[in-house]
Amino acid sequence: MENTQPIIVKRVKKIAGGGHGGAWKIAFADFAIAMMAFFMVMWLMSSATPEQKKLISGYFQDPVGFSESASPYVIDLGGSPTPAPDRTLNPEPSVTPESTSVDISEERAQSIAEEMERERLELLLKELQTKVDEDPQLRNFKDQILFEITQDGLRIQITDAENRPMFDLGSARIQPYFEDILLALTDTINSVPNKISISGHTDAKPFAGNAGFGNWELSANRANAARRVLVEGGYDEDKIARVVGYASSALFDRADPLSPINRRIDIIVLTKKAQRDIEGDSAAPDAQAPESSPAPQSDAAAPASGVAGEPAPPEQLKQRLNIFEDGVLQFDQVKPE
Repeated sequence: MENTQPIIVKRVKKIAGGGHGGAWKIAFADFAIAMMAFFMVMWLMSSATPEQKKLISGYFQDPVGFSESASPYVIDLGGSPTPAPDRTLNPEPSVTPESTSVDISEERAQSIAEEMERERLELLLKELQTKVDEDPQLRNFKDQILFEITQDGLRIQITDAENRPMFDLGSARIQPYFEDILLALTDTINSVPNKISISGHTDAKPFAGNAGFGNWELSANRANAARRVLVEGGYDEDKIARVVGYASSALFDRADPLSPINRRIDIIVLTKKAQRDIEGDSAAPDAQAPESSPAPQSDAAAPASGVAGEPAPPEQLKQRLNIFEDGVLQFDQVKPE
């Protein structure tokens, strides 16, 4: 029987590698590029400045650079177009991180010192008010002694009364009662290291006397007379920063230029800043906060006496008020609560 079935020949074309051809190389290359990009981003994030990070963020939000926060140049590596004078691609900080840290520490120390100094002056004000209230000699002149805290320090104003002048008429000769007031206040004012300013004031009545001598000279002479009494009473003369006469240029009662209250002696217990302004010293404050130290709490904020209504003993008062020594903040005298 003749076999007529056709013979089929199958030819299989073999490809080297089969299913493991070169496609994997492309995938690996993509992975390597992605990893390189990832590490580049990580490196840029760790080494870029805050200003550069801001520019990078702005670039991705607005690549064309239409908005103020964006820039068409992500990082200025040199050779890029020069920016406008009011803009820069990579602004450099004006100070280094180290100097910024030092400035912050100095500002914090200055703030602490100013706050503690104000507390000390407020304590001194309370002590002086208590002294006036409790001293029979001073109580009689209570209406002529005024206290207030100003930006320059604690101001003590001693004014004339209608029938009780501090000086002889047209003279710098001190009346005995005014001398007693100054002597009674000397010890308390001298208990703090702050320097003082003494100024004399007259009313607006023209001075009738020798030619070439007027209210300017009279007010200055009266301020100097007050200085002499304080020094004779034991006040440290080195702590007097200024003695000046203002005549009638700074009236207390501007509505009545001839009022006796305009004739006065001002004693200002100066802040350190006011003292530097007077002495022309623009150097940085002496007070420096120790590194890594918490903000101290001052005992000056405590009541001025151990028992309400009673003045503190002199030694206790001196310890509380002298948180500065030679103009330097003494942290060893400041106890935390």
